[in-house]
This record gives sequence, C-alpha cells and structure tokens, in this order.
Amino acid sequence: MSYEMIRSLCPAGAGAGYDWASCCEVFPRLHALEATPQSPRYHAEGNVGVHTRMVLDALLSCEHFQAASGTRRETLFLSALLHDLCKPETTFIDPVTGEIGQPGHSRRGAVDVRALLWRAGVPFELREAVCRIIAVHQVPFFAFDSRRGESPEFIARRLSWGLDLADLICVARADMRGRVCADQQARLEDIALFEQLAREDGCWGTPRAAASAHTRLMYARGAAVHLDTPFFQVQGSEVTVLCGLPASGKDSWVARHARDTEIVSFDDAKAELGLKHGENDGLAAHRAIDKAKALLRRKEPFVWNATHLSEQMRNKTLDLLFAYDANVRLLYLEVPAVALFRRNARRDTTLKQKDLERMLHRWEVPLPWEAHDVRYEVTSDER
Repeated sequence: MSYEMIRSLCPAGAGAGYDWASCCEVFPRLHALEATPQSPRYHAEGNVGVHTRMVLDALLSCEHFQAASGTRRETLFLSALLHDLCKPETTFIDPVTGEIGQPGHSRRGAVDVRALLWRAGVPFELREAVCRIIAVHQVPFFAFDSRRGESPEFIARRLSWGLDLADLICVARADMRGRVCADQQARLEDIALFEQLAREDGCWGTPRAAASAHTRLMYARGAAVHLDTPFFQVQGSEVTVLCGLPASGKDSWVARHARDTEIVSFDDAKAELGLKHGENDGLAAHRAIDKAKALLRRKEPFVWNATHLSEQMRNKTLDLLFAYDANVRLLYLEVPAVALFRRNARRDTTLKQKDLERMLHRWEVPLPWEAHDVRYEVTSDER
C-alpha cells in the first residue's frame, strides 16, 4: 500500500464515483465490515459494510465535498471510508439482551488508521486531519446531550483547535444520512444546530480565538475562564516535553538543542538503575518524577524526554507540570516507518521490533491545545 494507491481511491471531480472493490484491495480490513453486525435500532440498513457504502454515497452528494479539492477532498473521503474501520474488533453482543454495540470504535479507529497511513507514507497533515475526524466523528450527534456534561460551546471550541469543524460536520452528516434509524431526522437537526452554533461563535473554518495561549490551555482543561479575557499565569519552570515513538529522534534533539539543560528521562533512570525495557518501570518512573519535582520547585528549566505516546500517559506528565505552574512546550517528533524500524534495529536498546510494533496500538499524536505551545517536527529522513 502506498500514498499514490490511496490517492487513486478518492473521486477526482464532480460526478466521479468510488470503486468499493478497489477500496477493499487497498485496505483489506474493509472486508471484515461486511460480516460485522450492527444494532438494528441505530443501523437498520444492515452490516457495517452496507453502512460505510451508504455514508460514501451521502458524502459524494454533499455540497461541501463537491466544492472541495486536493488534500481537503482526500481528507473527507478517507475519513468517511475508514470511520468505522475498528467496529469488527470492538463489536460486543450482550448475552442477555442480544443488543449489539461497538464501544470505543472511534478512538481505536483513529489509532489504527494512523498506523496504516503512516506505513503508507501519507503526509502528516493529511493523515492527522483524517485521524482527528475519525476519533470524534460521532460528537456532533450528541453535542447537546454530552455524557460528560460539557456544553456544546465548549465542545465546538476545543474541537476547533484540532480540526476544521466544517470538515467534521460534513463527515458526521454523511454518517447520519448513511443509515436507517428512527431518530435520524432529530440527529440531523442536532448536527445543523451544532453547525450554527460554531458559525456564530467564531469556530467555523478557523480555530476559536483566545486571549492567550495560557487562557486557551486552562479553558481546554476545564477551568472556568473566559476565552476573551487573559487568564493570569503564575511564573514557573520552562519545560519542553518531548513525545514520539522510540527511535523518532528525541535523544538526537536533546543532543542538538539541550546540551546545557537538565534532562528528565525514564530511559536515563532505567539505565541508572540497571533496568531493561519493561523491567520495573514503576521504580524508574518514580526516580524521574522525583527529579522533575525538585526542578519544578526551584522553577528551573528542563526537558522531559520520554515517548509520552498516548494522551493518558502525556496527561500524567502534564498534570504534574501544570500543578507546579510550568510553562510547557510540547514537541512531537516523527520519522517515516522504514526509518524508524531501521533506526531501532541499529541502536543499542533492549526494545525489540515486536515491542515497537505493539506500541503503535497506543499511538496518539498530541492535539494543539494540550500545552501552551505544541509543535510537530516531522522529517522524511529515511537513513
């Protein structure tokens, strides 16, 4: 599979269609959708394969898609094509009621699609646009009935900092039109209302403005702040948090840019303790965290060098840093798949290739609102 093969799947212009057989040839996992059942309450049309084709048909008839070109058109098509890719793996049938559900399929789908497109050499910006839509493609259905108790304004604003709401709404609308269910019209009305809210609040097609990076960060993390009023920032340590897959270049970045800066590193802690990969990680973590706390108390700058691969793992570090009023730059590093596995094979490490493969199932690229400053350093170097 290559990026060129993937690009060829996207309808090129007005009136062009798609070839489902070709889609399945490029993405063999789509075959499993045909044998994956869905709840008749929400999907009376049938299995996931039937639903996906109906979604693609609805997308092609959408004015937003018809007006799109280039990368945006590819983003919309791939998001719709792959939005339910992980329903086969997440399908659960209640043994008592027989009710069918696929909990967590959106988030897991984003992770799996990220690995697939990365291996195929899909450009970073396009890949992440697709994955971010897949991760939240159902959110516009329920923005006015949030299980977390979040307001639709909060949802729209935070989403706007990571993706284009116009593209998300387009895919969500196609997803709802591409099914047969009793509440279809009510949900379409909710999507339309969410769109109207986003337009009126300044989130449509552009990130919602905030008075400062700190104001945006605190708002995104749930603080009761007004986005248009600067939120006072207490001065703390200046911290650069590195994140990315192993062998993505974090140690090299430290060698180039942070020779005279204190480093907090789980790997260094393991080495100091004489531990191998996966051996007593908790002890190494405590050692690294104790060093970080000491630096934070003294308000000294430092670099936190770790994979921080999933949102959950990043939050453990970020929660600590923000509790000490640190100003955080989150730097994500990435190299192509071929380069990554080649580097890992060459370097002196106890991390085996199969363990690196398993880490791909937890790979979540940071979103722009996770820190005061989030940067992406993506290289095409395959040496």
